[in-house]
Amino acid sequence: MQRRMGIWIVLAVAFASAAAHAQIRTRNVVLIVSDGLRWQEVFNGADATLLNETNGGVWESASALQAKFGGETAAERRMKLFPFFWNTIAHQGQLYGNRALGSDAHVTNPYAFSYPGYNEMITGEGDPRIDKNEFGPNPNVGVFEWLNKQPDVAGKVEVFGTWETFKDIFNVKRSNLPVHAGWGIDAETGSVDGDRLFAQLLKTTTRFDDEDLDNSLLQPVLLQAIRVRHPRVLFVGYGATDNWAHAGRYDLLLESAHQFDAFVRELWNTMQAMPEYKDQTTFLITADHGRGSGPVEWKEHGVDEKGSANIWIAAIGPDTPALGERTNVTVTQAQLAATIAALLGKDYRTFDERAARELADVVRIQH
Repeated sequence: MQRRMGIWIVLAVAFASAAAHAQIRTRNVVLIVSDGLRWQEVFNGADATLLNETNGGVWESASALQAKFGGETAAERRMKLFPFFWNTIAHQGQLYGNRALGSDAHVTNPYAFSYPGYNEMITGEGDPRIDKNEFGPNPNVGVFEWLNKQPDVAGKVEVFGTWETFKDIFNVKRSNLPVHAGWGIDAETGSVDGDRLFAQLLKTTTRFDDEDLDNSLLQPVLLQAIRVRHPRVLFVGYGATDNWAHAGRYDLLLESAHQFDAFVRELWNTMQAMPEYKDQTTFLITADHGRGSGPVEWKEHGVDEKGSANIWIAAIGPDTPALGERTNVTVTQAQLAATIAALLGKDYRTFDERAARELADVVRIQH
């Protein structure tokens, strides 16, 4: 009798577990970050006060830039700048962070710059110890490293980023995660000739920053990995928007933001065209920090620049209701870690109870 009861208990637990997983349609999760991209551009489009040489360091003629990205309304301007966001995500997913609508998305770490922000989004909490970008190997185990130890996901987690420092943020020596980052990225394009050309481009391209690969050089390697290895959990970090903002070139910031939108669209369309990903992939898209506003402060970020803690978050996928632009809601960067796990039917807070809870409206379980 006891043996039979034990068997029934095992079967009941297995059935309940299978049922819970069946309710979640997401099988793959991609966290995408555009470094330092402000919420103001995402929701309002190009800032007219910066479309000039004096405030925006613009080299292109103001009239040409106005024709390309300007408009009478925020809706018109943002559609020009981010067509995929506003044609697709706004209709099929959710966007947080438009403060004009009472939508507050912010970081919880006390610094509002890159390494602390990336640590927060992958671990679920800010760490005051991480107070500089040159901090070194991350002492914290994040959700990507944790997921890579789960039997059903192990070996299917990868990190792609333009910034060399991602190797420290994901602590490659401890985590053993495949981190493809910086100018040392492998030339993997799918053909011998393509690899040869890519290697030549890596060698001869004039570098904006020795630690930060061009976004355009990251994209083909990322797409090839998806086609060949079919990773299930991905981190993708693009750095150009932060670089051009620090350089004071608002025209090139807008160009890189527009291209970022195109890269996200290309990634989405590529994955939706593959049976391994179609209708079972969720994108979470965000920035690691905000930055200041005004004719000078837009170039910088950190605690001394008001507004640097303000970010934005976008989500699209089969378990995310199409609620569009969110209003009167508060979310944090720290919630992303648990959200990534929840989309895969896992509870990250069983590993780290200090981590913030998932974005409940992004992970709406189907009953």
